[in-house]
Amino acid sequence: MDNIIQLKITLRGTKPAIWRRVLVEKTITFEGLHEIIQIVMGWANSHLHEFTVQGIRIGQPLDEFDADFGEELIDEATVTLESVLTDSNQKVDYTYDFGDSWDHTLMVEKWLASDSAITYPICTGGKLNCPPEDCGGIPGFYEMLHIVNDERHPEHQEMLEWLGEVHDDKAFDQQEVNRQLVTFFHSK
Repeated sequence: MDNIIQLKITLRGTKPAIWRRVLVEKTITFEGLHEIIQIVMGWANSHLHEFTVQGIRIGQPLDEFDADFGEELIDEATVTLESVLTDSNQKVDYTYDFGDSWDHTLMVEKWLASDSAITYPICTGGKLNCPPEDCGGIPGFYEMLHIVNDERHPEHQEMLEWLGEVHDDKAFDQQEVNRQLVTFFHSK
């Protein structure tokens, strides 16, 4: 029985693409998928988020916030992936941080049988480091990289201080990501 979904998560607007590939159980909720995305992408889970699947909005209901949009937001804690995703090549949009608008495309690549030797969820691949939080979205991220990589830029030192360290845009530690997934999902 195919009860594992292979998803490719791509941060839109980045070139080369910043992406992760994960294997998740089809019974996980969108709330759980949000946690997975936060861990594998390297986000800090400090902003609002929302999924959109075939025009349906799924996220954390916040009465005072949702009233402004006029559309119903389905509670992510009540919706499983298998109830919405039915086959390969389906896309899910995920936005994290409505200010910086980190827009992601989640592509269902394939459905797989579970393997008892694997602890799910698991990250099976990825490329490049995720942008730091609150850097101004995609335009701010690329401006930040320009400043950090130009030691003569007048804002170079200030940007390094804001970052707290040098941002290695190539860094992606799959083992560390999987350690965090195990800790979050299996240490409760």
